[in-house]
Amino acid sequence: MERYGIGQPVRRKEDLRLLTGRGRFTDDLNLEGQVHAYILRSPYAHARINAIDTTKARAAPGVVAVFTGADIESDSLGTIPCQVDIPQKNGEPMFRPPRHVLAVDRVRFVGDPVAMVVAGSHNEARDAAELIEVDYEELPAVVNPARAVEPDAPRLWPECHGNVCTDWENQESAAVDEIFAGADRIVAVDLVNNRVIPNPMEPRCALAGYDAETDCSILYAPTQGAHRIHRPLTQSIFKIAPEKLRVISYDTGGGFGSRSKVYPELILVIWASRRLARPVKWQGDRSETFVSETHGRDNLTHAELALDGNGKAVALRVATIANMGAYLSDIGPRVPTLAGGRVTGTVYAIPAIHVSVRCVFTNTAPTDAYRGAGRPEVVYVMERLMDMAAAEIGIDRAEIRRRNFIPTSALPYTNTMNLVIDSGDFAGTLEKALARSDWNGFEQRRADAAARGKRRGIGIGYYLEAAGGQPSEQAQVRFAPDGSVVVVVGTYSHGQGHETAFSQIVVERLGVPFDGITFVQGDTALVPFGHGTAGSRSSQMGGVAIARACDKIVEKGKLIAAHLLQADGADVGFETGVFRASRGAVTIAEVAKAALDPDKLPDGLDPGFDATYHYDRGTGTFNFPNGCHVCEVEIDPETGVVEVVRFTAVDDCGTVINPMIVHGQAHGGIAQGIGQALYEHTVYDDESGQLVSGSYLDYVLPRADNLPSIDVSFNEVPSPTNDLGVKGAGESGACGAPAAVVNAVVDALKDLGVRHVDMPLTPEQVWRVIRDAEASGAVARHGR
Repeated sequence: MERYGIGQPVRRKEDLRLLTGRGRFTDDLNLEGQVHAYILRSPYAHARINAIDTTKARAAPGVVAVFTGADIESDSLGTIPCQVDIPQKNGEPMFRPPRHVLAVDRVRFVGDPVAMVVAGSHNEARDAAELIEVDYEELPAVVNPARAVEPDAPRLWPECHGNVCTDWENQESAAVDEIFAGADRIVAVDLVNNRVIPNPMEPRCALAGYDAETDCSILYAPTQGAHRIHRPLTQSIFKIAPEKLRVISYDTGGGFGSRSKVYPELILVIWASRRLARPVKWQGDRSETFVSETHGRDNLTHAELALDGNGKAVALRVATIANMGAYLSDIGPRVPTLAGGRVTGTVYAIPAIHVSVRCVFTNTAPTDAYRGAGRPEVVYVMERLMDMAAAEIGIDRAEIRRRNFIPTSALPYTNTMNLVIDSGDFAGTLEKALARSDWNGFEQRRADAAARGKRRGIGIGYYLEAAGGQPSEQAQVRFAPDGSVVVVVGTYSHGQGHETAFSQIVVERLGVPFDGITFVQGDTALVPFGHGTAGSRSSQMGGVAIARACDKIVEKGKLIAAHLLQADGADVGFETGVFRASRGAVTIAEVAKAALDPDKLPDGLDPGFDATYHYDRGTGTFNFPNGCHVCEVEIDPETGVVEVVRFTAVDDCGTVINPMIVHGQAHGGIAQGIGQALYEHTVYDDESGQLVSGSYLDYVLPRADNLPSIDVSFNEVPSPTNDLGVKGAGESGACGAPAAVVNAVVDALKDLGVRHVDMPLTPEQVWRVIRDAEASGAVARHGR
């Protein structure tokens, strides 16, 4: 049993099934009598819809029905809700425009759904959609968030002043401004946190069925938790009793935040299946994922750091324009404000911070949470400022961080957002990362690279994030008659290995065989409650709920064991699957079997050997994964190509349940962070609003040969805020890597006078930066 417990590198249970083609993805599913849907999308970024003529499409071969926004409105469906409300600094409410399932009067981004065709096959539906005639009156579009707030910018929503849905700040700025006025030094940076497009392995799809006799619908879709989708669908959209809709998610090839949303297509297939009384399936392709899935990031930020004469930060102010896209998605405006704002300052003891964020509308796809959801953005700001401060003062970049870390003696530490950072060893983690990356030996490697005609740089990215997500979760652990164990939990695994890690918790707590544990998730009929997976919450919420359910089983087992052994209950102990007393011992399997026989139970104890635990950790209580990433790059100055040649990550994820799984999570997150820093470039045409980077031909994801062998290790500081001592692990790589990469590139170019380069650091951009810097140097040398 010991080799399957907490802390062991157990191979994932899921992998054999997934790697041998036995996964169950939504696209694999078909229902008898199903028809196929195709979505007609707007080719314009902004246009008025004067008329829609579906006559030809309705007469096309195989067509069952054609629906428009008017049909949706006739059934009084609700609009798609934004589930947060971010107050404005002037006290006015956030502007919340309606988002119709199908466009009614206007389209506001390329890809906005306009009509749906249902036919006998996907190809028939697609061909018929081309026959729909839409009279568009094209309107001016705006895609740049800085341009969107200008007085003469096109308005997406006439009643929304300046295209700003909310203008938020953490506090009034006067006190911070006063500190800046008396500061010894101030460093400032303007930076772009570039828009990225999530790319899960399976493009979005949905399949819905309807039972007219019971008036119940069923939806199969890839999600980040069935209940996350079920609640808004039943409460806000269809306004039906919860039992009238069952949501099932089987395998989901990655989520990254984008799979936790209610998309129009989910609503449409449910609605159409009810209306047509037959199953309806929609299969989006990769191009539709590019134009219609929620995107991530897309911030423009001006940040300033004030320091005293010793290089100690005394104040920080950050002003951001955050692009929401055309509509407010699920938690879109929360990401750059509360989600990111609460950890502004990250691991540094900065006594005064002012943060302001304007969330603005543009004619682009809506944005929402993407791996890290606000935390990578603030980490990037802080780590660029720390490097600039070190250069300004003339000290080592590691030293500036040492001087500003929250000391271990000050933990728990309440930051300026009243968030209590519970634990960490920031200085210790830095030192481990410097040692593993051979920071002190770098200058020799820089010289060796220069001899080969390359520029070499090294950079630090120290991150901190607040992990936890929704503050409640539920789990059930029960023994089946054959002695196996069933674990039912409301979190959701979309690639993280929960089936394995949660089984390890059960083995640790109950001492049962690892292979005898069955894992149930992602079905609202089988899982009565859950908040899914987002914000690195699964181990600390679902894991703790499972652990406490196991503890309840052990307590009941002691009573049964005492009865079986004719012993006093207080005399019964439990360890590694065996109940022991002075009179003898019984295994947990024997107790589980006895629990099903009323004749073998003590008086007052109900049959069965199971437990349910509903865990509430408390609102505002988080834990704080943190870590230090060190990136080393080489740049070819003739082409601008940046190669990541070394990457070191030392992460504090608290107690590590399965180091093999966490290593995988770190590798994946780092790959995404490197992708954002170097390759992933979402480009909209400024005039037309067309998505230029709408396929893998134009949008570059990092490949295996773009990445070095990544050195991942841990500095485990258990969190005191949960039973397992765990901290989130899923988003760490995406938080630390972008800053580490950019800091390394700037370090490689610093002798040219380069202070900052915006992501993504494509070869063209780096080449131009080098050429411009060389030209400026030539002008300076010759006095021109």
